[in-house]
Amino acid sequence: MCKLPGRVESVSRALRQITRCIDSRIPGVDTAFFSPGDRRGARNALGWGDKPLLLFVGRIQPLKGVDVAVQTLAALKRSDAELMVVGGASGTFGTSETSHVQRLIVDLGLTGRVHFVEPQPHHLLSTYYRAADVVLVPSRSESFGLVALEAAACGIPVVASAVGGLLNLVEHERTGYVVKNRDVETFAGYTRRLLDDPISSLSMGTHAAQRAKNYSWASTASSVIGVYDALEARQLVACS
Repeated sequence: MCKLPGRVESVSRALRQITRCIDSRIPGVDTAFFSPGDRRGARNALGWGDKPLLLFVGRIQPLKGVDVAVQTLAALKRSDAELMVVGGASGTFGTSETSHVQRLIVDLGLTGRVHFVEPQPHHLLSTYYRAADVVLVPSRSESFGLVALEAAACGIPVVASAVGGLLNLVEHERTGYVVKNRDVETFAGYTRRLLDDPISSLSMGTHAAQRAKNYSWASTASSVIGVYDALEARQLVACS
């Protein structure tokens, strides 16, 4: 094993010391808005009947994977199920992605079964979560995954991509399901399982809401205060 030159070794040692001092904290969810509620009441508020409702919440751009949500609806092969997309075009490719998704809806024979709703403020967004049977989060990547957390806080099971922060937020087969490689058939299979077994779905939603309490802003704030308290007790790194 080769030995690092003295100056490089000193820098490497300093970087290791700094790394040990780094403590990451995650965002939280506002449980004043996002909490379990009456599904029937939520559906009445939205003018939604008894049809199974799949929900996608997020920006319409390639990264978020709304096309996978549409393909999942088609792969379900249930004519009674419908998809609601809450969000608008965003970023450089937002408009082109919206056009792509609209073409996909027509090509898959889903005209009239995919409903687009403009972005909603928090105090209204929770109603959409509560009305849903399943929330789909088919992102290509997620540093955290706030939509999955908001859905969980409302007691709704999530079927999400096995990427980034979603792997920490969704406990597979307990609070929802995670899907490797964003496979459409797997997304559809897990979604079908939740729709066909309402008791299991309710159990998952209950566990999800309970787990989401660990991510409340009160919990996050307490955690951050703990980090500052720990920093005050440490000796600062001398930079000279």
